[in-house]
Amino acid sequence: MPVSVDWTELLHTFEFVSLGQPHEHEAVLCRKSGEFLWHTDLEEDIEAWPDDADDEKKYLSIPHKKELDLGKPLVFEFARQFLPDEFNEIRRIFDRRGAYARFKDLLQRKKALDRWYDFEAKATEAALREWCEVNGITIEHGATPAPEPDRR
Repeated sequence: MPVSVDWTELLHTFEFVSLGQPHEHEAVLCRKSGEFLWHTDLEEDIEAWPDDADDEKKYLSIPHKKELDLGKPLVFEFARQFLPDEFNEIRRIFDRRGAYARFKDLLQRKKALDRWYDFEAKATEAALREWCEVNGITIEHGATPAPEPDRR
């Protein structure tokens, strides 16, 4: 049974799930109501977390960005396309903790930070839309395009 979701709600829920490491934050989509439920071990439950959240007939788990290859593989693809001369340095950056901060510093020095954010937003939108299609989710008519990424 297909379910419809609001694009902005889906994107915000996906961003919540993708904070930190996989499984630090979780969210599910109720297949019946189309409602998103959020859960984190860091605080009291944001929403009432259902006991049967792992029942795939009732709920669909929202993926972490790493499950959609939107982590390091995306960084390396960006480097191949837009910063091929820096590819080896970027690979070295991602061999240690704190890689994203150092990567963004490099992008700033190379004046490529805005290009990265645009590339990342487009890849995220494409991956989420494909995930929706695979899982029988329709995006409600009138859904807004992906918002500008947080550039902090």
